[in-house]
Amino acid sequence: MRDALPTAAGRMPVLFVGHGSPMNAIEDNQWSRGFRDLAALLPRPRAILAVSAHWYANGTFVTGNERPETIHDFGGFPQPLYEVEYPAPGDVALAQRVVRLLGEDRAFLREDWGLDHGTWSVLVHLRPEADIPVVQLSLDYRQGAAAHLALGRSLAALREEGVLVLGSGNIVHNLRHAMTSAHRGELATPAWAAAFDADVAKALEQGDGAFLARAADGDAFRMAHPTPDHYLPLLYVAGAAAPGEAVRFPVTGFDLASLSMRAVLIG
Repeated sequence: MRDALPTAAGRMPVLFVGHGSPMNAIEDNQWSRGFRDLAALLPRPRAILAVSAHWYANGTFVTGNERPETIHDFGGFPQPLYEVEYPAPGDVALAQRVVRLLGEDRAFLREDWGLDHGTWSVLVHLRPEADIPVVQLSLDYRQGAAAHLALGRSLAALREEGVLVLGSGNIVHNLRHAMTSAHRGELATPAWAAAFDADVAKALEQGDGAFLARAADGDAFRMAHPTPDHYLPLLYVAGAAAPGEAVRFPVTGFDLASLSMRAVLIG
């Protein structure tokens, strides 16, 4: 794999990936191929800070493991998915740096978590060699959208230190609707899903963080996200972005009719 050239002044880009089904980790499909294509757009980072929808916790925590466990946090899938291991090393010094940036009064190290599928189902394609240290950051479910965006801004300095800030979730994630549509054989993306996805994409292009935070209120959001966990990682990526940076969408489209698979690369 060839890595792309570093961005201006050596600053790492920021990346959000719509990770979708855990099966994308082991299947050859348009989404897994899209994830592999993403790898060619990225400089080689010194380390990765992953913010996954699947560590939705009562607090802000950072993995402090030297060897983070591969967590299979799902049920009912084929056995080969449970056999996937992603043996990337941790980075305790980076974890401690993240705690300091976020504030030692509100962020804490933990060693009882590892890399959940929101992180490793993407990284098996982006960095299949598992040769880059990975630290994972939790989502505090007690905090509102504006607070998560602010935490993302606090992490922006990491980009100058060779750290890739990676968010993993989905811009539209109403799983009940998606599974019902699949069961019924409905393939058309509903207007509400397309509209929310397009509005968020426009706000990202305009660097409108206020809209992204405000979008987490109202009926449109509740339809797109019955729970906010898959949306919040995007706010860390948007928060860590600098004004005026180029915004690209290297993966777009919907899986299961209404699950947005949009990826966002900034910088």
